[in-house]
Amino acid sequence: MAVKIDRKITGYAVVKPEDKAVEGTSVSRETVEAELPKADVIQMHERIERPDVLIGSTYKIKSPLVEHAMYVTINDIVLNAGSEHEQRRPFEIFINSKSMDHFQWIVALTRIMSAVFRKGGDVTFLVEEMRAVFDPKGGYFKAGGVYMPSLVAELGMIVEDHLKSIGMMHDPEMSDAQKALIAEKRRQFEEREGSKKNADVNVAAPTAPTSADAHPEDIAITGDDASFPPSATMCHKCSTKALVLMDGCATCLNCGYSKCG
Repeated sequence: MAVKIDRKITGYAVVKPEDKAVEGTSVSRETVEAELPKADVIQMHERIERPDVLIGSTYKIKSPLVEHAMYVTINDIVLNAGSEHEQRRPFEIFINSKSMDHFQWIVALTRIMSAVFRKGGDVTFLVEEMRAVFDPKGGYFKAGGVYMPSLVAELGMIVEDHLKSIGMMHDPEMSDAQKALIAEKRRQFEEREGSKKNADVNVAAPTAPTSADAHPEDIAITGDDASFPPSATMCHKCSTKALVLMDGCATCLNCGYSKCG
């Protein structure tokens, strides 16, 4: 049966059999969305004006590549203060130093990073990009045996530590089995090294050496809540000087990496 349409068609929809059983007037999508409850949550974006006071943290970089120390200050803005949606987000970054050798690129880098911070969204990609920068003249080791491929990479590490402190990044959690494996490998290495030193002492002298007789090269490198033997080499996985040779296999005492699998 043909049906004549006298009015202009402004829209259409497919009616399913189950929809015919439901009686009532149709409601537009805009009306339904307007009636839904909305939380007044402020997200970070570039139109947010800078408050008069910001919360900041300052970090020190003492690199052998520069004569004077560098001080990195990262200021955060508090969004939705006093509510359940309260959060800290980085707003700006400054680097100060007596050394003027790197002044131009430092100013350019901090301005670009501050602009990215104020743009909002996921800014954690900066960490990966900066830590992947390598100095053609060679990197250096921080205290604790952590290798830094460049000054920019250490700056990226500082940004990473700061983002972790405000909850934007999180360390990957190791399983209990991984923690137990690292502890077992470390115990085995310490027992083996201890037996070797005792054997050397018995051959050299009948009495054990005192702390005054210890040589500087026998003192382990101490890092953040960890100490590794001075003979350890750098682990390419965690960039820590904690790779030792155990039973003919290179094993990391920091992250548990093993060349033998």
